[in-house]
Amino acid sequence: MLADMGKPSLPETEEPGGPHVPVLLAEVLAALEPVAGRRIVDGTFGAGGYSRAMLEAGAEVIGIDRDPSVAPHVDALKADFPDRFTFVAGTFSELDTLVADLDPVDAVVLDIGVSSMQLDQAERGFSFMRDGPLDMRMSKSGTSAADLVNELEAEPLANLLYAYGEERKSRRIAQFIVAAREQAPITTTLELARIIEKAIGRKPGDAHPATRSFQALRIAVNGEFDQLVDGLFAAERLLTEGGRLAVVSFHSLEDRIVKRFFDPDKGGPTASRHLPQVETAPRRWQPVSKAVKSGKTELARNPRARSAVLRSGVRTSEAARAVDLSGLGVPQIRGTA
Repeated sequence: MLADMGKPSLPETEEPGGPHVPVLLAEVLAALEPVAGRRIVDGTFGAGGYSRAMLEAGAEVIGIDRDPSVAPHVDALKADFPDRFTFVAGTFSELDTLVADLDPVDAVVLDIGVSSMQLDQAERGFSFMRDGPLDMRMSKSGTSAADLVNELEAEPLANLLYAYGEERKSRRIAQFIVAAREQAPITTTLELARIIEKAIGRKPGDAHPATRSFQALRIAVNGEFDQLVDGLFAAERLLTEGGRLAVVSFHSLEDRIVKRFFDPDKGGPTASRHLPQVETAPRRWQPVSKAVKSGKTELARNPRARSAVLRSGVRTSEAARAVDLSGLGVPQIRGTA
């Protein structure tokens, strides 16, 4: 299990000998009330935990995922719910296009980040707790973490680790990585983890020193912030008045984006009471829930849920916005903005 860097991305857990259990399941279902009879898009299907629960509650579900390894979970739900479950391969950033022929849709669920199913597969290269190829690609295609680690110069690599992982010692880590790869390419997860630990050390009781760097590389490899922003606006375009959107995120950078998307005023400057009041933009989501976190019972059963945050909202009749990153607090890599 990944050590806690503060708020790592760990969407699903797996009980020994049991199925994957998504975090905040009861809270997500409550946010979508009523579930029965509704058509719901599970934009981050993963191991199908949310989809199964919604199907069992009487919903019609459309699952979306870009990871080919979800196929066995897709097949299981198709067998159990042949008339109410549909799967579409793709990214949730395009969910409105992917389900265009399946309208109307009543709700969307997004569970952001990497699943425990992916973390538990050493060959996927997501976890520094298991030795495997330095990969991290959710779609199994495109630029890998090994490509970034072995090809980026020290400064852009350090900037990436700082922006996406909030790693304060990013420059020292980047220097150690560049020095190590001059001897031989860095190709495995444990090899990179050891280099990072050598660079910044490790104090007893602290999170593993590679936690933030692995998060940053994974986010970069999979374009996760772009995916999140595009997915949120796609849901806004797809859902009509009364439609519900529930988003579970797993670290503060993601949660900030989701919070400001639902409530744009949260991202603007604080208005002075001495200045004329600025009229706020029309609300696309109202009401919007406060942040919901796991309770003691779930945390005792599933330590990976400790960083999960659920936010949800109900779609108003206002027209959908154009995609706009301003005010969302999306991290920017220095030198690329």
